[in-house]
Amino acid sequence: MICDNALTKNLDFRRKWDKDEYEKLAEKRLTEEREKKDGKPAQPVKRELLRHRDYKVDLESKLGKTIVITKTTPQSEMGGYYCNVCDCVVKDSINFLDHINGKKHQRNLGMSMRVERSTLDQVKKRFEVNKKKMEEKQKDYDFEERMKELREEEEKAKAYKKEKQREKKRRAEEDLTFEEDDEMAAVMGFSGFGSTKKNH
Repeated sequence: MICDNALTKNLDFRRKWDKDEYEKLAEKRLTEEREKKDGKPAQPVKRELLRHRDYKVDLESKLGKTIVITKTTPQSEMGGYYCNVCDCVVKDSINFLDHINGKKHQRNLGMSMRVERSTLDQVKKRFEVNKKKMEEKQKDYDFEERMKELREEEEKAKAYKKEKQREKKRRAEEDLTFEEDDEMAAVMGFSGFGSTKKNH
């Protein structure tokens, strides 16, 4: 009998649970659930409205580059596109754009997916700004002015070509004079007149 009691004590290897602590946790959870049912729901998180990005998304800085990746390489330097807000790596540009425009990323930035409604005045102002930009871009040329500019460009191109031809002739004449000097030196028995310039 003594041996049997000793064996049963050694075989009692099961984990013991603190019943009092778990009863308190269960009661706390039940009271929270009752409060929600009684019409006292937990306050929802207030997020900002969705706004446009004020930076350019960099998709091309790593394009065409090779990187050696080891086991110790940090996640931000691994192959693909790294999102520092969500701490994740996306393998290609399309999925990266989907990710940064997605719900999870916007939530991590503290924004909801709701967009602010524009007023009529805001829309009118936006149209005016865009109209001014378009007017600045369009430069109304007079036909005569445009023809004048084209003639000037053609004259500049012709002058440049003429200058190049003159330089070519000058070089050719210089080469001929050096060759004549070398021939004269050979007739007179000299190896050269000491010119440091080499023949082409």
